[in-house]
Amino acid sequence: MSSIKSPPSALPAGRDPVLRVMPMPSDANIHGDVFGGWIMAQVDVAGSIPAARRAAGRVATVAVNAFQFKQPVFVGDLLSFYTTIVKTGTTSVTVSVEVFAERNRMDAEVVKVTEAVLTYVATDEARRSRPLPSL
Repeated sequence: MSSIKSPPSALPAGRDPVLRVMPMPSDANIHGDVFGGWIMAQVDVAGSIPAARRAAGRVATVAVNAFQFKQPVFVGDLLSFYTTIVKTGTTSVTVSVEVFAERNRMDAEVVKVTEAVLTYVATDEARRSRPLPSL
């Protein structure tokens, strides 16, 4: 991770996060830095929400196409996860996830901490792929 700090940004205007969560001490190392794997799990949860809505049911993660940690995440940061469906196929939904951290919430510093693109496949009750419903 780079030690260069990005200038403060803002939460995306006109968009609502699909998930908001605050990491706890058990999600971090002894220095208070949140584990990358914990962040990845939260990104997967956030990305699955619009994918499941578009699929009108169960989905499974089939690929992490891109994942970039832009800034560290600390215990006490309030994370907001924003998603956009970027592509649909016959059975798949590809979702972009952006994660912003509100640090020192009294000062309202906002930093983009993670970007990712994941692909989900719609599955049936037997967990086999199935076509997405028509819009």
